[in-house]
Amino acid sequence: MSGELQGRVIAITGATGGIGRAVALAAAREGAQLIVVGRNLPRLQGLHAELEQLVPGAALMVQLDLEKALANDYDRIAEAVLNRYGRLDGLVHCAGLLGTLTPIDQYDVPTWCRVMHVNVTAAFALTQVLLPALRKSADASVIFTSSSVGRKGRAYWGAYAVSKFAVEGMAQVMAAELSGNSTVRVNTLNPGRARTVMRRQAYPSENLESLPLPETLTEPYLRLLGPRGAEITGQALDCQQA
Repeated sequence: MSGELQGRVIAITGATGGIGRAVALAAAREGAQLIVVGRNLPRLQGLHAELEQLVPGAALMVQLDLEKALANDYDRIAEAVLNRYGRLDGLVHCAGLLGTLTPIDQYDVPTWCRVMHVNVTAAFALTQVLLPALRKSADASVIFTSSSVGRKGRAYWGAYAVSKFAVEGMAQVMAAELSGNSTVRVNTLNPGRARTVMRRQAYPSENLESLPLPETLTEPYLRLLGPRGAEITGQALDCQQA
């Protein structure tokens, strides 16, 4: 470990499993101070305990259900970040819902709305309230976790694919707006095939042993969060090709 994230303050959603958990642990090993966001309290507490062993006192635990969160919940996070750290150097969006793999003409509307809300609207809301803290950083990075189905549509992927297309567009808009008038850069990362619960939901008959562990896919996240990513913004990148 190089310590390239030493002293950086980084918030990660979906931090209790899959890619989010792997990125949190990898960033801690590189010296980052973390705000780990998740909805499952026991799993969040377990992650916090692991982070405490790596860097005692360097992790702030935030329980937040993105499906049910209200404006005040987001505001409290922003206030806590500014009060404790005075800035935010990185924001990594890993939380997401898969929904169902169903033809559009049969897609359940409430499920569609849930997926779009968690994957797009909640990510927008959290980023918006944290922008003042991100602007206080000398070198801030926002990363939206994307998907190949958010870059080329695929049959039956429904709301999940559409939500990832929306995330790609949101990242492009934000990158354009922040370029030249702030130190905040914005990119998307597609982890690709990985041994995660969501992957198992999407491909229940797939041999999980054939898939990369999330821990092997964290390097591109670390690169974008650290000084090596300082000139990169407005890009749609792939972890397994980066």
